[in-house]
Amino acid sequence: MNLEIREGDRKSAFDAALNAYGPDSLYVPPLWSDFDRMFDPAKNPFVTEGHGRYALFSAHRDGKPVGRIAASIHDASNRKHGTRHGAFGFFDCIDDVEVADALLRVAEQWLSARGMSRVAGNFNLTAMQQIGVMTDGFDHAPFTDMMWSPPHIAQHLERAGYAATFPMTTFEIALDGGKPEQLLGDKQRAVLANTDFVWQPIKRSAFKARLEDARLILNDGFADNPMFVPPTAAEYLFQAGDMMWIIDNRISTVIYHRGRPAGAIIAIPDLNPLIKAIGGRVGLTAPFKFVQHRMLNTRAVLIYQSVCRDLHNRGLNGAMLYRTALALQEAGYRTLGGTWIADINGPSLRQVEKAGATPLHRLHLFTKRLAAA
Repeated sequence: MNLEIREGDRKSAFDAALNAYGPDSLYVPPLWSDFDRMFDPAKNPFVTEGHGRYALFSAHRDGKPVGRIAASIHDASNRKHGTRHGAFGFFDCIDDVEVADALLRVAEQWLSARGMSRVAGNFNLTAMQQIGVMTDGFDHAPFTDMMWSPPHIAQHLERAGYAATFPMTTFEIALDGGKPEQLLGDKQRAVLANTDFVWQPIKRSAFKARLEDARLILNDGFADNPMFVPPTAAEYLFQAGDMMWIIDNRISTVIYHRGRPAGAIIAIPDLNPLIKAIGGRVGLTAPFKFVQHRMLNTRAVLIYQSVCRDLHNRGLNGAMLYRTALALQEAGYRTLGGTWIADINGPSLRQVEKAGATPLHRLHLFTKRLAAA
């Protein structure tokens, strides 16, 4: 059977994962409009602001797309960290050695030709977007912004000489019968009682202003984290701007301390059941299904929480999670998903343990040294 690799065919790359895994898998595609926009070099600030470069490849067997991969270079990250690292992302394919090897080879060649010495992935496209390859928990449905892939993806990477590094875990918190008061100690109670802290919901009426404050808090609070590169205002809005249409102002908050942005906790309703039901494409029935999903949905996902560094260890993180857990319960949510936490992040792991979280998925980054072009 004939195998062809194409570059830049966004529609085929989108369809490839759906074809590879089938409708009965737990894979949830991105929205087609988001995928198309992400890989449009005229629209994505990753390219237009000069922060990075990418190429998108799809594998076709007898004309049918059966795999895909993106190769990318985050130039801003390499400048910050003094590296020459590239990345692969969106690596999805049928369980076939020829297809997997062809995709990995074309991505590696693209990166080597541009002087990169190492490749790691998945990065879709940066460390502030979806990252990692699933290595355990394959039977658990992902929440919004979580990766999912079948076991053969990690197996093909290992066979191709990639090493599993940077272990991560996603979590699920049962809100029914939960005990958020376990998050409270003297520090957290002091924060909640302190009128210097003002809690503001993220409403549509002040959406952009609140989102910009949340970005500033993210950039400050995550500044010392490995791999972190602060997103610009345009990058952050590009990734999060559509959140305005799905935001539930009861569960996302920006906290101000004496008038300045201090902490943010961003949680949204889980859209994955809806997106899976419509196959990632918005058709005529999508508005009806959205309203139906909104009425019946009991799942939410915590995208991230951050506290400015000068307020670290003051109890604000725990206080934010406590208030959010209460708000979620009052709003009728029963389950909260938590996106990845790295094994090296002990404080965050201890906090989710206090919240009663159970592990959902296990992920790793897969890395490989590249031969010089």
